[in-house]
Amino acid sequence: MLHKHTNRLIHSASPYLLQHAHNPVNWFPWGEEAFEKAKQEDKLVLVSIGYSACHWCHVMEHESFEDEETASLMNEHFICIKVDREERPDVDQVYMDAVQLISGRGGWPLNMFTLPDGKPLHGGTYFPKHTWQETLKAISNFYNTKKEEALQFAAELTSGVERMDIPMASNTVSEVDFDVIKKAVKKFKINFDITFGGYNWAPKFPLPTNHLFFLQYALIGNDEEVKQAVMTTLIKMAEGGIYDQCGGGFARYSTDSFWKVPHFEKMLYDNGQLMSLYAEAYKINPLPLFKRVIYQTSGWVTREMTHESGAFFSALDADSEGVEGKFYLWTKEELKTILGEDELIFSMYYNVQRDGNWEYGANILFKTLSDDELEKLTRMPIESIETTIAACHQKLLRQREYRIRPGLDDKIICSWNALMTKGFADAYAATGEKHFLTLAENNITFILRSLFNGKKLFRIYKNGTVSVPGFAEDYALLCDALLKMYEVTLTEYYLYKAHELMQLALVHFYDKDTGFFRFTPNDGEQLAAQKFDVPDNVIPSSNSVLAKCLFYLSFYFNLPDYREKAIKMAISVIPKAAQSVSGYSNWMHVLLHLSKPFYQVICTGPKASLHLKQFRSLPLANTLLAGNLTGSQIPLLADKTPDKSKIYVCVNQTCLPAVTNVADARAHLLF
Repeated sequence: MLHKHTNRLIHSASPYLLQHAHNPVNWFPWGEEAFEKAKQEDKLVLVSIGYSACHWCHVMEHESFEDEETASLMNEHFICIKVDREERPDVDQVYMDAVQLISGRGGWPLNMFTLPDGKPLHGGTYFPKHTWQETLKAISNFYNTKKEEALQFAAELTSGVERMDIPMASNTVSEVDFDVIKKAVKKFKINFDITFGGYNWAPKFPLPTNHLFFLQYALIGNDEEVKQAVMTTLIKMAEGGIYDQCGGGFARYSTDSFWKVPHFEKMLYDNGQLMSLYAEAYKINPLPLFKRVIYQTSGWVTREMTHESGAFFSALDADSEGVEGKFYLWTKEELKTILGEDELIFSMYYNVQRDGNWEYGANILFKTLSDDELEKLTRMPIESIETTIAACHQKLLRQREYRIRPGLDDKIICSWNALMTKGFADAYAATGEKHFLTLAENNITFILRSLFNGKKLFRIYKNGTVSVPGFAEDYALLCDALLKMYEVTLTEYYLYKAHELMQLALVHFYDKDTGFFRFTPNDGEQLAAQKFDVPDNVIPSSNSVLAKCLFYLSFYFNLPDYREKAIKMAISVIPKAAQSVSGYSNWMHVLLHLSKPFYQVICTGPKASLHLKQFRSLPLANTLLAGNLTGSQIPLLADKTPDKSKIYVCVNQTCLPAVTNVADARAHLLF
């Protein structure tokens, strides 16, 4: 195609940056060239951050960045940089915190005006075209006429960004009181939406880290109310429009309080964690719906998101043909043509309306009737209804292949792949389906072969090339995935690799003054502010995951220093975690390990694999699994001889007398 405009982004590998390569804006990629030019010309820098599947990013591009008049203002007054937040979460983190300090909210697209040295000055998220043009003029005028004031404000804002979430290391190591966790959860319960699941506000995000913690808490604390809140959430999400009823996989969030209308982008990081969450829930409550979600979502990942190497792509766009969600929507007439006589029951099942249940006469598929109501209305058993619905899914899935597909972001991100690996490993543990284990093994093999050179981990793989040195998030989530892979395979290679990654993380990210890990490597690029990534978000924070990994590795390899580091980190966040369970839910999971007995279950001998398979299918809390089949040098296992089939239950490295069956061993686990 011939294009009127082409800018420096044309040489990028990122699909998001390439989307902007033919804007009339003179975009630079993130790097020294842009900031040097800004210094030479004494211009402010505009750092515009987004990602390929972001709907409002597309809207702002179309309204403003493709508009020549607006682009002319941008080019005249600013040096403009485009950033893919998925490639550079470090850059995004700094400027997102700045925007939140300025406005009290954040999101994408994220547009930040900075000084020529990168210090944040002013910013926001989506700007309509007219507002954007006025903002461009006002910010440029402010800098040119009140430079000293601008410099002072940017210095203060940068200082505020650096102070946000600075962790304070604990000077003493003490025990964690379970009552602190219990009181925090009790206080938070008021936020549960007991009717539709999630929390009692909109929009609603899946937040799998929250619900994984609540499942563990419910097991340990015997809290039926919390357990039921999670189950309601998972059922309503799986029945809602946020879930792709035909093809599997969840959209990023629901715009309403009923899980009906999503922003339709599908992110790998959400679905990896949700696979783990539904697998854990299935162990507690083996509903066919949960199993369907696991299998359907796996089908979507393998069908649409898997590279020939076994790696997983990043995201699917919300839009196709310029319309949000068009790929997933159906009119009643379409359904009649495709489904024939089954359309009536299908439309009843999914609340399909003649004039549409959403915009433009289209229907979002979401279930509103209970199984009992469906049986009464159709005079059919629910098993027969579900069989018909499943057959309809397959017909619609085949028909959907003829539609124009949403854009695929085909870059491969280390940390997100690790989350998907863990999701498949958890699915294997819950169901025993070996296909899930194969997918996990293929993916972890790819990561270790292509993104890790033994000295450094890389974040991005695209077109056969690696780029962007890994952040603490990549080290943390890969370490966690490797620990899970050991648990489901007993392949000690994974355990040694996890330890190797942790040693590198301690060298390159650990900050002795705070006792926490920096997000960027100590010898890496220095941004306007240095961040630690402590609160948990949609993805758990790198520090909470690293604390958990330190704790587990301390038992496997008998490393008291690791345990001490993990305990100090966890204790340091107690004041904030007690005030914000949702924002520190993975930390709360770590605190559970410290507040109640932490078990090591070790199986030996010819039946070790069988025994561990049985344990993995059980709902477990505060439990580490290990096995010695033929001999091991791992300190936790070395003295547990593999000649006889025995099960050892140890509590904080003190072992009870060995037993020979899972039921007797399970009786020792007090939850």
